[in-house]
Amino acid sequence: MYCHNCGKEIDEKAVICVHCGVPTPNFNQKATVDMTLKSKLAAGLLAIFVGSLGIHNFYLGYTGKAIAQLLLTVVGWIIIFGPVVSAVWALVEGIMILTGSIYQDAEGRPLRD
Repeated sequence: MYCHNCGKEIDEKAVICVHCGVPTPNFNQKATVDMTLKSKLAAGLLAIFVGSLGIHNFYLGYTGKAIAQLLLTVVGWIIIFGPVVSAVWALVEGIMILTGSIYQDAEGRPLRD
């Protein structure tokens, strides 16, 4: 890529030309948001409101944890404490997601705000 002002070669990701200081066409482009990233807010709210069923972990791709929470809630009714344990677990995870302690999904990609 070449500067439209001085004609010298510049990096295609450059915001300004290092030779003459003129903004490049890339400078005016708006930043894009990767919509494939999971939402931190959505994951946190899912954890708080329906987290005992493991919905937030399914959303983030943690299938093993999600199935464990789901089974703890569904099968746990037999021993009474299962749903309570799962609900507390989900509430703690929801708070951790919203505060940024849990900041990535199962694939290691960051959660978007």
